Amino acid sequence: MNATTARAAVAQRKADLLRSFRLCTADGIVAMPIVTMSLPVNVFITALVTKAFALPKPAIGLLTAMPFVANFLQIFAAPFIARWRPPKTVTVLAASIHLALWVALGALLPFIPRTDPSAAARWLILWFFVSSCFAAVAGVSWNSWIQEWVPARLRGKYFSRRNASLQFSTLTFLFVAGWTLAHWSYAIPAFQAVIAVSCFVRIYSLRWQWISPTRALPQAEAPPLSIQAQFQVLLRARSFLLFVAFGSVWSFAANCFGPFYHVFMFEQLNFSAFDVGILSTLTALGGALALPAWGRLLDRFGNKPVMTFALITWQLQNFLWCFITPANRSLLYGMWVFGGLTSACFILGQFTILLRLLPVEAKNLAIGFNLAVTSLVAAVAPIIGGAVLQWALARWTDDLAVYHVCFLLQPILSILGAGILLRVHEPAAGSLTMVFGAMRNIRTLGGVLGLDFLINYVFYRAPSKRP
Repeated sequence: MNATTARAAVAQRKADLLRSFRLCTADGIVAMPIVTMSLPVNVFITALVTKAFALPKPAIGLLTAMPFVANFLQIFAAPFIARWRPPKTVTVLAASIHLALWVALGALLPFIPRTDPSAAARWLILWFFVSSCFAAVAGVSWNSWIQEWVPARLRGKYFSRRNASLQFSTLTFLFVAGWTLAHWSYAIPAFQAVIAVSCFVRIYSLRWQWISPTRALPQAEAPPLSIQAQFQVLLRARSFLLFVAFGSVWSFAANCFGPFYHVFMFEQLNFSAFDVGILSTLTALGGALALPAWGRLLDRFGNKPVMTFALITWQLQNFLWCFITPANRSLLYGMWVFGGLTSACFILGQFTILLRLLPVEAKNLAIGFNLAVTSLVAAVAPIIGGAVLQWALARWTDDLAVYHVCFLLQPILSILGAGILLRVHEPAAGSLTMVFGAMRNIRTLGGVLGLDFLINYVFYRAPSKRP
């Protein structure tokens, strides 16, 4: 009788796990529209702040900073939230509030004054800050929940398939949303329609999360060190600290004028939302197709040399932004494909080298420290960039020249920052299978880089087959 009961229990656990996998994949597919719109830079948000409300440049920079501010603030709330409710409950609750805030935005869009950009900016920035806070909590708790119930031996196989489905979902959304906004000439009802559809499918996502029959796996962990002892471990981890310094330089370079590349295309090159959606789709396709090949190169030659090569190659190409005009804007199609190919390697390398640099004895503190520092830099950067751009545009008559000079910052600073990366000592092997929290800023930055599908991408390391 006991044996029969045990076999039935095992069969039930297997059935629950398979159903949880199916629901998790379906949840991700229909969640991608609203998750993509929550990025600091994407087709929807950029069209909203440039075409519908024409916000001042400093306001756009401040709005872009809000997700990074939320990433920083959630660090202080995470320990209390983790003790309050299980990760699944926190995920569904935070995501539900985030959904409600998007519904409120869709309903209130006609009442936000389009003739008063300053007033519109105050409302939109406040709304984006609050919604970003709940998105950050939902994202981190979702990652904790996933790690809680997905067996380590199945992570590589499962998440490789799930990631492919999410890429397709993201590309479809970028294409459809861009076409819708451009076709209806950025009318408020067009924005409301995109929000309505995204919110409607998100309801199914939350329902599938709630009914998913996940079961927590037994976790065997050694007693953690004291906070003081963990700080001592961090202070001795020179390569990790160098990597944080590099990450800070890179975050500033990518975010200072990064959000205004999209604004430049809308305002100076006369691109439509559909055109920008096509560019984002090309970048995402290039990145998605190149990831497996880059992964093999990173494993074979090491993360530091390969990702440094990819970063320098990518940023050398970005000097072409300083010569783009309405007459030669077609160059951007090839540039965005190339950018997707190279940036995918760099972002994947950031994750895999981080696996090797995190001091295991102070893993949680190291993740929080890295996220806090890079979040602060990433939050300040677009505010500075927006203020500089507004100041320069008010004093020079050639707007194209102003943008061209500003666009020198990212490639120059990034290439200089590569020198810090080259000083990092990369150990031979990593000891962690998955790191979620440390990737939060990289996911958020995906919108700035055009790799929107990375916002809900689950990074993993497949177990080595070598003896």
